[in-house]
Amino acid sequence: MLNIPLWKRIVIATVCALGLLYAMPNLFYERVEGHNDAVKAIEAAGATPEREAAAGAWPGWLPSGLVNLGLDLRGGAHLLAEVKVADVYATRLDGMWPEVRDALRDERATVGTIRRQPSPPDQLRVRISQPEGMQAALSAVRALARPIVSLTGVGSNDIEVQGEGDVIVVTLSEAEKQATDDRTIQQTLEIIRRRVDEVGTREPTIQRQGDDRVLIQVPGIGSADELKALIGTTARLTFHPVVGRTANPDQPAGARNLILPSLDDPATYYIIEQTPVVSGEDLTDAQPAFDQNGLPVVTFRFNPAGARKFGDYTVENVGSPFAIVLDNEVVSAPVIREAIRSGSGQISGNFTVEESTQLAVLLRAGALPAELTFLEERTIGPELGADSIEAGKVACLVAFAAVLIFMAFSYGWFGIIANIALLINVGMVFGLLSAIGATLTLPGIAGIVLTIGMAVDANVLVFERIREELKGAKGPARAIDLGYEKALSAIVDANITTLITAVILFMLGSGPVRGFAVTLGAGILTSVFTAIFVTRLIIVIWMERRRPKTITV
Repeated sequence: MLNIPLWKRIVIATVCALGLLYAMPNLFYERVEGHNDAVKAIEAAGATPEREAAAGAWPGWLPSGLVNLGLDLRGGAHLLAEVKVADVYATRLDGMWPEVRDALRDERATVGTIRRQPSPPDQLRVRISQPEGMQAALSAVRALARPIVSLTGVGSNDIEVQGEGDVIVVTLSEAEKQATDDRTIQQTLEIIRRRVDEVGTREPTIQRQGDDRVLIQVPGIGSADELKALIGTTARLTFHPVVGRTANPDQPAGARNLILPSLDDPATYYIIEQTPVVSGEDLTDAQPAFDQNGLPVVTFRFNPAGARKFGDYTVENVGSPFAIVLDNEVVSAPVIREAIRSGSGQISGNFTVEESTQLAVLLRAGALPAELTFLEERTIGPELGADSIEAGKVACLVAFAAVLIFMAFSYGWFGIIANIALLINVGMVFGLLSAIGATLTLPGIAGIVLTIGMAVDANVLVFERIREELKGAKGPARAIDLGYEKALSAIVDANITTLITAVILFMLGSGPVRGFAVTLGAGILTSVFTAIFVTRLIIVIWMERRRPKTITV
């Protein structure tokens, strides 16, 4: 008969209370959002009176998780970028030149002198003076090949080496190109994610599309141009020996040299060695700061390997200038006054505070491995998001009112009980979304509206079954007990199939589709819980107090 043990009642009540408690911060969205931002700012940069006031606007002992608003609700920027993966091939082959040179020097008696030749971006060409030693040269260079570490490249090497007369041609193998493409895209995604996270945006969407494209959607950012300025710069920092200065960018730079413009003086160009002494890959930290004159600078620190290379170079070149190069522009070219063994230094220039802060963000996040070409960009204003939120509220209220009225007129007192459970259900949906840090999008609102309609399905099944049992002259308690027992299989089957659909949508979909899947899945879980446990508990408590001889459903 109808009997729910005390411990089950406590568990059901506790779950409902926790769900509503975690949903409560969304009723005070701006206050809680300001509290969360202030707490993060205090942890990162210390306390100020304004931050402490914002942090104190919400009690610290209460949950502070919010349902994050997606791009279509909050406004923000949308970018679709193409990664120029072919650029990485040239960088990779250029980096192999020292190894190839050293390997051929060991065979100098056989191959003679060696000289690097002008090459296409996807080739490294080296000429030897003694063509009869070509086989020994090919063997020496092939010994540099390494196995490819990837599922698709098992058993393959990373380079292919061929001879053309007296020229050795080194290219990347097709398997290595594919592996390099995958690594480049993954590295690009990670670096973009770091750069976006550095500025504190919420729930960005950063994912791969196709073979060489990346989708970036960042809610809350001002414009697509602002997002492009943050992630579009490769921020490749390198340190080069300076060969000289010139005012003519078209003059010959010399073998293995480059002519780069000065960031501070457009009329000045620096001739630098192409091979850097140290690169930004050896950086461990970069922070905005001020120099002794109060001007904005960026301080940096190398890892042990970078500090050793930087220190060795400064020891050997005291009194010589060296160039700090950022994205093919010479930021500064100071003269080495003394050996720098600490592994740290600073980048100075005509920076504003905002520029120094952004440069530090870019350097901390790391350099993009390849240039990005933006194929599509959109800025979604917050006004559009506010309109979407308002439309979603209206849709939810209309659906909610329609369901409440239908259930009350169709099932009387039992319909009112189902409506109480529906109110709890909607609160628990938002509590669950807040607890897992989910992002609510416009399709997600559609998922909540659909959940409101589906939430009473289980109650309809139970109530109709109770009606059938009452027609069989069963007593009220027995009819209710059999109604829940016999409707359970239909409720579970219907909701499991819908949950499977939501899981598939989440796994295979992207962006808005995943947002819909998340809210639909959360709604299914809370709907089943409220229909099977909450409504039954309310009915049992009502039956225990009123003990009716007959009931009407």
